[in-house]
Amino acid sequence: MPNTIIIGSGSYIPNRVIGRDYFMNSEFYTEDGVKIEKPVEETIAKFVEITEIENRRFIEDDLSNSQIGYEAAKIALEDAKVDGEELDYIIYASNFGEVTENGYADFMPTMAARVKNKLGIKNRKCVTYDMIFGCPGWVEAMILSDNLIKAKVAKTILVIGAETLSRVTDPHDRNRMIFADGAGAVVVKATDEENVGIISHNTICDNGPELNYLENAPSINKEVDQKRLYVRMLGRKIYEYALKNVPVAIKDTITDAGLSIEDIDKILIHQANAKMDYAMIERLHRLYDIKEYDHSISPMTIQDLGNTSVATIPTMYDLIIKGKMEGQTFKEKGNVVMTSVGAGMNINALVYRFP
Repeated sequence: MPNTIIIGSGSYIPNRVIGRDYFMNSEFYTEDGVKIEKPVEETIAKFVEITEIENRRFIEDDLSNSQIGYEAAKIALEDAKVDGEELDYIIYASNFGEVTENGYADFMPTMAARVKNKLGIKNRKCVTYDMIFGCPGWVEAMILSDNLIKAKVAKTILVIGAETLSRVTDPHDRNRMIFADGAGAVVVKATDEENVGIISHNTICDNGPELNYLENAPSINKEVDQKRLYVRMLGRKIYEYALKNVPVAIKDTITDAGLSIEDIDKILIHQANAKMDYAMIERLHRLYDIKEYDHSISPMTIQDLGNTSVATIPTMYDLIIKGKMEGQTFKEKGNVVMTSVGAGMNINALVYRFP
């Protein structure tokens, strides 16, 4: 049975740096639609204290999701030294597709098809899929790629995660300060080498009461247009859900790989809130009765890049493997966990072993 290895990566980090000043003229409301009377500066400061998001990146007005996805994909293909005509699949993860000027999600044609077009790929047997799975979309696209390769349906796949969340946030919601734009991509390929690549993975879908922890909803300011929808999340519910479920899912995936936490060199975790990520990694170690550990095991980009949803993990992978994250490297033959939690609610994790 073939294994799935990453042979190239790329990312697109927008040039527009959005700091605190961008939100200073905001008028924020609570989830119940009550105007927050305390000074905006105080609200922003509290937000930074909890999330550690000091800056985030937004794309320019003349760019689109598929354009930045294409930019990351082009770099990944060049890095992999793969001709686009060799691709069996392009899988594109996003939440809102090619967001229109009035904020609507646009998936027709698919994002993957748009990138194939931009890359000029003529191969009619290169199949284009969109993965709509919340923030865990890119990891799930990697899991799907592994399944396709192990089933010998495909040999070479381009996996993209890109989002323009700045275009779907409610200007009156404090949570808008979390979201950002960006794109990351990898090329994966089948190999006959044993015990390398994706060696285990798990996916959990809780779609009961958790279904609406993240959703599209009208502005929380009832005085403005209630027809336009924005991304809305129940922060406390998500925090509690993630802390209870994500560490267990990661541990199960590590166990399935025949490993323990001591065998894991890095954990690339989706980042929506630094406090939540720290708590999840700490709780994971507690499952192994470990109280003290090297915090560099879980690299962080959220402080300067914000929450880029499906783009977070592939972007972080690209930065580390190319030596662009200070103090962070991957080990030869090392084991890396990639994991995410998001809308659905969905959780997934995989263990990747470098060749």
